Amino acid sequence: MRRRAVAALAPRLGSLVGRLLRLDEGVDAPATRRSNPDAVVDCAVYVHGRREPGRPHYADAYDRSRRGRGAFVWLGLHDPDPAVMAQVGQVFGLDELLVAQALTDGHRPTVQRHGDVTLLVARTAGYVEHSELTATSEVVDTGDVMVFLGDRFVVTVRHGASGALATVREEIQRRPAVLAEGPWAVAYAVTDRMVDLYLEVAAHLEHDLERVEESVFAPDRSADIQHIYQLKRELVEFKRAVLPLAEPVRALVTVRDGGPPPGLRRWFVDVEGRLARAVDRVAAYDELLNSVLQSRLTQLAVAQNNDMRKIAAWAAIAATQTAVAGVYGMNFAHMPELKWTYGYPAALLLMTTVAVVLHRLFRRSGWL
Repeated sequence: MRRRAVAALAPRLGSLVGRLLRLDEGVDAPATRRSNPDAVVDCAVYVHGRREPGRPHYADAYDRSRRGRGAFVWLGLHDPDPAVMAQVGQVFGLDELLVAQALTDGHRPTVQRHGDVTLLVARTAGYVEHSELTATSEVVDTGDVMVFLGDRFVVTVRHGASGALATVREEIQRRPAVLAEGPWAVAYAVTDRMVDLYLEVAAHLEHDLERVEESVFAPDRSADIQHIYQLKRELVEFKRAVLPLAEPVRALVTVRDGGPPPGLRRWFVDVEGRLARAVDRVAAYDELLNSVLQSRLTQLAVAQNNDMRKIAAWAAIAATQTAVAGVYGMNFAHMPELKWTYGYPAALLLMTTVAVVLHRLFRRSGWL
């Protein structure tokens, strides 16, 4: 009897053990067997400003966010391929145009409304450390980040090496009151981080400008025009990232429908103010670098003019010697002092005297 009872319970025990093993592995349904692709940096569900444990698949996370009150999902992507982006677009209801835009980089900062989805684009920036400025130095590394905002989701797509959003996620998670405002809190955190990067890069560029300025106006004037031009090109690239963002941020502050909730407007106003400082600094650096470049070009022109005057002065001195030697080199029978015993030394003395007098005159006038 005992053997038949154990045999009858064996299948049920095996089923129970298998179920416990699956639960221990964190797998309780076929849908949760899915894993996020490599392009996914992080994915989380936030409820009332606090992150729920785990890192679920973005489709499961979106389902959970739609079922919960005060919940949304934040999906972070870095350089996704077309297949991943197509699946993300299908899950979150992004149209084909938005999916196509997310696959390319180099976008101009903007804010656009596509039905129920708002697209915010910002340029990233990072300072590239270098020991000295050369004609090929990379000073500023730029990329872009695209923020897709819906009612219960926010998808960030970043292109390029600079502007990583891991620190953004960590910082905003320490501010649950702000994060409780919903997906627009992530948009605020991203733009706030971009402006911080702009100010950091501007501070580094200021040091580079000071070194270039010192080398241009130093006594030895060691600055190379190619180095200054390279810094000018890098500053122009940085300027393209900073200046166009002012208009989208201003639009987010002033828009009433479809924009940030009232609780976040004051934070966007703060971002707008700091962005204005970054814009002013970049504009001032651009003007200063233009002045330094023009000064260096003027120095080169003056140096070339001085060289030409020296060449002309030495040519004039040599011309007098050539003139005297040319006259006495003519094969005429009747020339002054041809039969004079001291004629040759006198001619050399005349040539030397004229050369010394001309040299002193040119030195006094600054030509030599």
